[in-house]
Amino acid sequence: MSFQINALPEAFAARLFALSDEALAEIPAKKITVDTNPGFPCRVSLADAEVGETVILVHYVHQPHNTPYKASHAIFVRQGVTQATPTVGEVPKALEMRVLSVRAFNGSHDMIDADVVDGEMAADSIRRMFKNPEVAYLHLHNAKPGCFAASVTRPY
Repeated sequence: MSFQINALPEAFAARLFALSDEALAEIPAKKITVDTNPGFPCRVSLADAEVGETVILVHYVHQPHNTPYKASHAIFVRQGVTQATPTVGEVPKALEMRVLSVRAFNGSHDMIDADVVDGEMAADSIRRMFKNPEVAYLHLHNAKPGCFAASVTRPY
C-alpha cells in the first residue's frame, strides 16, 4: 500500500516571516534562533533547521474539523525553504529519526487507529493502517513533544 507524506506549503512560512514580532505574538508565534541540530524540525522542508537559523514557532491547527479530535499544537517553520515533496513511499530523514505517533482518521475526521513507532518503522505502520479502507488520511506527530509533523495521504 503506497502513501504520500505531505509538507506544509512554502506560502504558510512566508506569510509568517513577513509579520512583525508584535503581529507574530498575536497569533501566537515567535522567532527563535536555532541552537542545536537536530531539534527544530521544519514542517515545510521536513528537515531540521541548522544552528544559527531563525525559525518561527507557531500555534498550528492541524485538525481543524469540528469533531472531538479537533487539535492544534506548536510547530516550527523555516524561512525561504522549498516545500518538501517526498517521493511516494518515502519517509523523510527528519521523521525517520524520531519516535512518531501515527494517527489514522476516517472520512468523518474521527481517529480510528493509532500507533507509536520508531521513525524507521513508520512506513510499515502507515502501510498497515492504509490497508483499512475506512482510513481517509493519517497524521504523524513527534511522539515525545506531541507536535504535528506531517499529514499522510494515499497517492493519486
